[in-house]
Amino acid sequence: MEDSAASSACHGVRVVSRRLVRPSPSPTSLEPETVHLTPWDLQMLTIDHIQKGVLLPKPPAAAGDVVEHLASSFARALARFHPFAGRLAVDDSGGSVTVSLRCTGDGAEFVHAVAPGVTAADVADHLYVPRVVWSFFLLDGLVGADAAGSRRPVLAAQVTELADGGVFVAMSLNHGVADGATFWHLFNTWSEISRSSTGAAGEHESNSLPPAVFERWFPDGCPVPVPLPFGNLEHIVRRFHGPPVEECFLVFSAESVMNLKARCNAADTAGGVSSLQSVLAHVWRAVTRARRLPPHQETSYTVLVGCRGRVDRVPDAYAGNAVVRCTATTTAGEVLGNGIGWAASLLRRAIASLDEAALVGSVASWHGKPKFAYLAGWWHPAVMVTGNSPRFDVFGNDFGWGRPVAVRSGGANKVDGRATVYEGIDGGGSMGMEVCLAPEVLARLVADDEFMSAVTTPKSMRRKG
Repeated sequence: MEDSAASSACHGVRVVSRRLVRPSPSPTSLEPETVHLTPWDLQMLTIDHIQKGVLLPKPPAAAGDVVEHLASSFARALARFHPFAGRLAVDDSGGSVTVSLRCTGDGAEFVHAVAPGVTAADVADHLYVPRVVWSFFLLDGLVGADAAGSRRPVLAAQVTELADGGVFVAMSLNHGVADGATFWHLFNTWSEISRSSTGAAGEHESNSLPPAVFERWFPDGCPVPVPLPFGNLEHIVRRFHGPPVEECFLVFSAESVMNLKARCNAADTAGGVSSLQSVLAHVWRAVTRARRLPPHQETSYTVLVGCRGRVDRVPDAYAGNAVVRCTATTTAGEVLGNGIGWAASLLRRAIASLDEAALVGSVASWHGKPKFAYLAGWWHPAVMVTGNSPRFDVFGNDFGWGRPVAVRSGGANKVDGRATVYEGIDGGGSMGMEVCLAPEVLARLVADDEFMSAVTTPKSMRRKG
């Protein structure tokens, strides 16, 4: 590990130290040496990094010892995900561009920071998420392509000590190399190693999670590596500076989710509306009301749908991007006039249309006319989009002194209409959700009695003791 002390303040957060963490122990052989990016990966190079983290209770040990322990366990987790210690390489010969993840072992960034004016209650006990939380995350303001051909890491972690002893553990991962499922697989691996390790070099550390699968899936007929028909990657980068937003964190109890699902399936004669689709339909209708959209205004809901389990050759432990966007579109009048079950059914049918043939067909032809994910051009004040999943293990991330008391995300990809879903803190079918909207719209949403009747605020859901 390389350590260079630094000190800078940002929104009350001060960096104590910054270092590069390399995989430990070093892999005896770097297999694979190069990971060629698939169309699923490449289309994500144009958006911000994945930024997620958990708020942990006060540890029993001294802060310095805890930070060193977290850095050490992070290095051992990185040994199992060694490609993420590499760098994005660009080959622009021959009139096209190819992008690959070179497994150089250069390391991931690791920062120790303090927030002397911020307590755990400031983070977890308010409906509105304080902007200081964004300062708990690294690689902010960058899109994936910014790391291509540079020395920038694709992975970074920040451990922030709070004023009352709480610890916020955050990770940022280049979306061009992996999706949310891989992000949480790595995060779960880190916490498991931290929780179970007993000695130097991780002797007797737990290894219950499946090994990551780094072999990428390419459809038949897709060239490897995939050539992009541009002179350089700047051609695909579009910086987005949208209107100001605010965000809140909502909790839907297991009982509330069950009630919403029952209402939706009672109205959907085909049945089969999921818990998540029911919650999203409830949110879609309430946000449409809060936006005061005219009845003829087109509105859409985009959901990121995982391909693991939908495409035969993509295993559960696939360590790359395996998500596609699925969109349901209608008018504001139909969303509000036809009821929650109708909106949920619209989402269900859109997602059900993504069978294996459709998924393989769309990615097989991507290299001929590549399209990228953008905030610029996507954003409109009548759209909603949801990523992440309530199936990801968030609250199992006990690093050795207790389960998380909250989950939050950074400023990446925060636009009006973004709703990020998580498992609920109490499990058992509950869900958490960060909702990001224009300030005046969010104010109307949280004042909507019909909507909030299904919501429990984080403060009243917080674990005691």
